[in-house]
Formats: sequence, structure tokens, C-alpha cells
Amino acid sequence: MSSEKNPSSETAPETAEPRPRRLTCAAALAGLEGLALVVGGVWMLVLGITGDPDDRQQAITGGVTVLVLALLPLLAARGLLARRSWSRGPAVITQLLALPVAYNLLQADSLAIPGGIALAVVAVAALVLLVNAETTRALGIQGPGNASQK
Repeated sequence: MSSEKNPSSETAPETAEPRPRRLTCAAALAGLEGLALVVGGVWMLVLGITGDPDDRQQAITGGVTVLVLALLPLLAARGLLARRSWSRGPAVITQLLALPVAYNLLQADSLAIPGGIALAVVAVAALVLLVNAETTRALGIQGPGNASQK
């Protein structure tokens, strides 16, 4: 056996900062949205296959599309938990896409209004958490003009 240490078996140094609570909350919200999209996509698929839709192919295509769209917030949530700087972009995009959906749900005269309120609250809260300075530092993102500073 050699005296060299295997870098993959080493633990994180004790000086590493713990993940900020705001970053964890932002990841949880993104993951929650991703799971909601998975549930909605599966529901659309099941109704498209077992129900009597006007256009079965369109219902199945819609369900598959929603399932594929669920990947964006789920991958962003995983990246945020792992403190990957690239993950903030997809997470912010997800929240920006959720706001018009929430607005449309709020315009309905049905039970969709509480869903629109919940979606709007989650999207705004996640955006606030994602652009917070503590989250930005934890992800190692530097602002304009700070690229040379460390």
C-alpha cells in the first residue's frame, strides 16, 4: 500500500462553512415545485390513457412535456443542495416561469385561485432566497466587477 491519500476518501475540511439555511430553503422550494410538476405530469398521463380526453395524443404529449419540464427545478434543487454555482440560473428561470402561471391561475373563477396564490408565494419567496447575498456567497457567485477579487 502506498502512503498517498485517496482524495475521494477524505472528508471535508473542518473549516468548510455549513450550507446557509436560505440556500437550503431555496433548494426545498425548487424541489417542491419539481415534485408538483411530476405529480401533475403523471396525472395528465393517467387521465390521457385511462380517461376519455378529446385528443388522447395531445393529453399524453402534455403529460410527457410536464414531466420533462419537472427536470429543471429538480436538477436545480439538487445543484443548490450541492452548492453548485450553475444551479441558481435554472432555479431563477423556474421561478420566473411560475409567476405568469400563478397570474393565470388567479384569473380563474374556480378552485385554481388558492393554487395561484400558493404558487405566487412560493415563486416570490424562492426568488428572494436565490438573489440573497448569503446565497450568492455560498454558491461562489461573484457580481459584476468582482471577478478579480476573492
